[in-house]
This record gives sequence, C-alpha cells and structure tokens, in this order.
Amino acid sequence: MIPLLKFSQACFSYAGRSIFEDLSFTLAKGECAALIGQNGIGKTTLLRLAAGIVRCSAGSVSLEGREVQRLSRTEAARLVAIIPQQVDVPFAFTVEQIIEQGRTPHLGFWGGLTVADRKAVERAIELTDIGYLRGRIFNELSGGERQRVKIALGLAQEPQLLLLDEPTQSLDIGRQLELLDLIRFLNQTGVTILAAMHDLQLIQGTFSSVLLLSPDQGLLQGRPSDVLKPKILERAFNCPPRQHPVLIAENRFQEGTAV
Repeated sequence: MIPLLKFSQACFSYAGRSIFEDLSFTLAKGECAALIGQNGIGKTTLLRLAAGIVRCSAGSVSLEGREVQRLSRTEAARLVAIIPQQVDVPFAFTVEQIIEQGRTPHLGFWGGLTVADRKAVERAIELTDIGYLRGRIFNELSGGERQRVKIALGLAQEPQLLLLDEPTQSLDIGRQLELLDLIRFLNQTGVTILAAMHDLQLIQGTFSSVLLLSPDQGLLQGRPSDVLKPKILERAFNCPPRQHPVLIAENRFQEGTAV
C-alpha cells in the first residue's frame, strides 16, 4: 500500500546550515503521529516540507505517491493542511469568514463558494464544535478557541493529512486536554494527523506513533511506549533524567505508574 506521506533521503539547508540530511520515514493513512525533538531541531521545517511550502535540496517528499515538489501550491493544499503556531489576522474577520478561507484551493474561476464549499465549511465547524463561535471576531477569542478555529480552517480544505505545529502551546491544562480530545476525535473520523509536540506527557493515549528527531541519531520512529524511554530521551534532548525529574515523570506516565 502506498503511504500517505513519504520522506525519501530528504535533505534541506537554510542559510548555509544543514537542517536535514537523508531523512527517511513513512506515515500511513489513518495514523496519528507526534513529532518531537529539542528546540531548533527542525520540527517546523519538517512540517513545511510535508506541506510543500519549502522544497528539499535533495531527496524527495511524496503525498499519496506524488512528489510534493512536482505539485502546484493549490494541488498540495488539496492534499495537506498545515496549522501554524500563529495565525495573524489584521482585520476583524468573523470565525466563519476565517474558516471559509480554507476553501480557497477548491474555488473555481469566479471564486465564489458553491454548495459543496458551504457543506465543507459546515462540516469543519461541526467537527471542531465551534458553531457557537461562528459570528465572533477571531482576534477577540481565547487561545483555546483560536486553536479550534485554526484547525477548522485546515479541515475546511478537506485534506488527506492535517499537520499541527505545537497545537497545545500557550494553552492551560484544561484547554490542552480539550484539544487532545479533539485530535483523538478527528483521527477516529479518518483524519490522518502529524503534530509537532513540545509536552511529552501529552502524547501517550492520544498518538499512536512518535517521530523523534535527534541531533546524533537522525530520526527514530515507533510506538510511544518504545520511544518515550529515559535512555532515548536523555540522549535526544541532552537531558540526563537523574538531573531532570521531568523525564522520569514522563517514563512513569508511559508505564501507567504515575499521572
């Protein structure tokens, strides 16, 4: 079976600095994967490569067997949606107006929304449970509400793959748990998800697999119980667990001995 997302010896450099060399992995349709690694390791860059926003200097990235480099931005946007950490909205757009922008890759020559476009917008609103927000101004929403609207914007594209860049960043624990519930729900409805995650304790129970970017080990892919281990994490994050109790807590959480 052709994987939904495939990196084949992908390389990428920026400002003379190599970010990735010979990066290879696959993501199957229906997976819910967490992307982790220390700050500056290249998590956001990997998501941007997967979305076709930036291109490999060597190797390839493929979506459903089609090289992203050969797709137009519109074609790529019909296959994959990326939700960045920040979305700047300079005008007083309502939530519904924001989500309608997700239909842009599907619009015809005249640019008006069709019945099918309206249905896609309504489904995105329904899936993220934000109908009560549709008339609100986006810039007046709380952080948790904005995150749901941003995800609805991506879902309105009707993508095969949803990419989330640090979706729980700056949210309080209650809003983090709500967002994790949403991620699990979306995955259960058939949405394939790859999310860059900062909080390791939020991974177990939501994500079926983990991609760990490490400065000296390349990329490690596996189940959370196989990847979120102290010996692996202390090397990847340069953070010995005996000096940093958070990694010990992470390990106990994965084993179910602590919450």
